[in-house]
Amino acid sequence: MRSDLPALIIIDMQKAMANPAAGQRNNPDAAERIARLLAAWRAAGAAVVHVRHISRTPGSLFWPGQAGVQFQEALAPLAHEHVVEKNVPDAFIHSTLERWLRVRDVKRIVIVGVSTNNSVEGSARSAGNLGFDTTVVADACFAFACTDYAGQARSADEVHAMALANLNGEYATISDSASVLRALAAS
Repeated sequence: MRSDLPALIIIDMQKAMANPAAGQRNNPDAAERIARLLAAWRAAGAAVVHVRHISRTPGSLFWPGQAGVQFQEALAPLAHEHVVEKNVPDAFIHSTLERWLRVRDVKRIVIVGVSTNNSVEGSARSAGNLGFDTTVVADACFAFACTDYAGQARSADEVHAMALANLNGEYATISDSASVLRALAAS
């Protein structure tokens, strides 16, 4: 594993996220972009971390023992790739993720996955606060439509854009998959 390259952190790309019951989402090509990033990271010999959400809420699509908990086949970890299990949105809370990265002297991370305004945003905020040079790949993440606190319906694109705006500059750099792939190839 090359510690001079950023680690790719893939958040919650489990079968439940492909279930229509998860809701109306944006970025329909996000999984394909994540797969391209994953292939490039593997080819470069860089660190890859797969984050899996395990719910504490009975009936959740992420409840233990259900098919929704399994990784999507195209994004499943290889035997040597690190897997982090979490029960809250933030992949750094109650997990060994920070220690795993620090032991390997990884200082830069690239975050992809779902959902932009929940697990991606929570994890990117912690990563930035912990001093990691963090990039979130906007077109390799997606969000779901929801109603805001004032009762206004927000599209998945609006939710996604606001989450990225919350992160940009203070916690992370926001980029796109083509730029990230070019930077990796140049390393």
